Amino acid sequence: MTKMSDLHPQFITHENGEKRSVLLPIDEFETLMEDIEEFALVAERREEPTRPHEEVIAELRRDGLLQD
Repeated sequence: MTKMSDLHPQFITHENGEKRSVLLPIDEFETLMEDIEEFALVAERREEPTRPHEEVIAELRRDGLLQD
């Protein structure tokens, strides 16, 4: 997750100094967009049932997708 301290915004202001818009380096913008997409996915899946870790591991082993 991106922290505010990791960003380097530049602000566009009104004549009176009120912030109107923000500019970010493209890599910081892309990172923020990835964070937003991940948060959206978590929100979408919030109500899905969960399974114990041990059950998932056992299933992966049974299906040959995980070996000891």
